[in-house]
Amino acid sequence: MSVVTVSLRPATDAEVAAYLAIARDHYVSERVRAGDEPAAAVRNADESFGRAFPNGRPAEPHLVFRAERDGRGVGTLWIGPRGPNEPRHWWVWDIVVDEAFRGQGIGRATMQLAESEARARGAIELGLNVFGHNHVAEGLYRSLGYEVMATQMRKLL
Repeated sequence: MSVVTVSLRPATDAEVAAYLAIARDHYVSERVRAGDEPAAAVRNADESFGRAFPNGRPAEPHLVFRAERDGRGVGTLWIGPRGPNEPRHWWVWDIVVDEAFRGQGIGRATMQLAESEARARGAIELGLNVFGHNHVAEGLYRSLGYEVMATQMRKLL
């Protein structure tokens, strides 16, 4: 497999606004698909995004980047501390590779850059959540050395 060259740059205000317009609804649909009641998923999304993006901008020290290849935007990355009292434990809150660029190694390269960005800000670990139905992402994260920390299961009755 050839090496994919990707770079990160801070997202502009307009890019953050465009990302938020899509990301919240996507998060709600993923939560519902994972078993949340729709109203609970909306409430969870509103609380999470409200805390993380007061006034439509990432709360310090959260970061939103545009991933680029050959000067062209190919995805979005949102990283930051896992919680307000955990400044050294960072989290990949979201990674999105634009649909036209999936399957080209961009997600892998972006995740590696996420590790570098977090490390440069004093992080000692980088965690993430992957929904159980997202087998492609799970495979990518495992191949990058991420370990399962917990598993939630359910049975429909």
